[in-house]
Amino acid sequence: MIQIQPARALVGHIGVPGDKSISHRALLLGAVGEEETVVRGFGRSGDTEATLAAVRALGAEVAEDEVDLVRVEGRGLRGLRAPEGPIDCRNSGTLLRLLPGLLAGQEGRFELAGDESLRTRPVRVDEPLARMGARVETTEGFAPLVVEGGELRGISYELPVASAQLKSAVLLAGLYASGETTVAEPLPTRDHTELLLAQAGVRVRRKPGRATVSAAERLALGEVEVPGDFSAAAPFIVAATLLPGSELYVHDVGLNPTRTGLLDVLARMGARVTVFNRRKAGGEQVGDLEIRSAELVATAVEPHEIPRLIDELPLVALAAGCARGETAVRGAAELRLKETDRIETVTTSLRALGVRISASENGFRVRGVPTRPKGGGMASLGDHRLAMVGTIAGIVSREGVRLEGPEAVGVSFPGFFDLLDSVTQR
Repeated sequence: MIQIQPARALVGHIGVPGDKSISHRALLLGAVGEEETVVRGFGRSGDTEATLAAVRALGAEVAEDEVDLVRVEGRGLRGLRAPEGPIDCRNSGTLLRLLPGLLAGQEGRFELAGDESLRTRPVRVDEPLARMGARVETTEGFAPLVVEGGELRGISYELPVASAQLKSAVLLAGLYASGETTVAEPLPTRDHTELLLAQAGVRVRRKPGRATVSAAERLALGEVEVPGDFSAAAPFIVAATLLPGSELYVHDVGLNPTRTGLLDVLARMGARVTVFNRRKAGGEQVGDLEIRSAELVATAVEPHEIPRLIDELPLVALAAGCARGETAVRGAAELRLKETDRIETVTTSLRALGVRISASENGFRVRGVPTRPKGGGMASLGDHRLAMVGTIAGIVSREGVRLEGPEAVGVSFPGFFDLLDSVTQR
């Protein structure tokens, strides 16, 4: 347990670790590539370390030249080999769901396992992969699971929920399938897989709400420049917005429009976030952010916005608690299937800190007051997003927050506390 003390402001310049979603995908595609893949700006975290270990276990050679520079010598499109034991996905839902898409096209029997938290989250990929011709056995819909490859055929698949992980698993399996594989999604989700596949030489056709791939003969991803992770920048954006006198700059952060819904919501609330130095790196939009403190007003977050800020909704709840008026978040039932039931855990945790928040079946309502929350105590419950929102609640509170389980941040952002300390003024 640690005590998070209130802060006066956030002032300075920072860069955040490389995007976790892109880092996962670059390693996985690199493992089935024909040539060396160089990943610059690799986002090192507990989750991506699990993917590093997985591709090594499957036979790819990985060199870690620097903390954020990784080289992957791939085994070719069908060259992965089953290790002697299970592949440990640890806490990574991305790895658990994306890797079966590649394994469906390999020879052999592959078992995937994970930690206690991961075993509570539905696998989901078993149904579409089975339709394509793979054998996927789950534990009543959860991990551990076993994947056996087969002769795959392309399908047209409509996602039952807006899930970039499920979409990606089907598209990755489509690399091995006869004919075309098309995925239709009810709402736009992050498109890092599609962008990296195109970079690797795969024919990817995209229309609004649909992505199609054809069978591939080889992949050559080359060099991947990973921008800063927007989800890692988000706690700093919210903290600087809420602390009077803040002037914070976040450099080289990914601004993929499928990920930056938080900026749209904060803009409606009156936040002062300026994007400058926009550019492209490896197909991804990148830029710098200037954040200054602002007084916020309430807003409504509608279902169509949820996929673009699903990871930032706990921070939206905190910001709403300091805004004038009532904020409603709707259509976010997917939060109940994260590392914790984030609708319940965010509601319970923030309420204990003085935020007037109530849960609904698929979201929450927050009656904001334009003052600092009182503070108090809460536990991360092993959920990295909950640990971060508790930390930010502590520095914007009047009395601070006693945070139990702060080490959970290491799942996605091991250097979070040091970076926050570097720009915190007390």
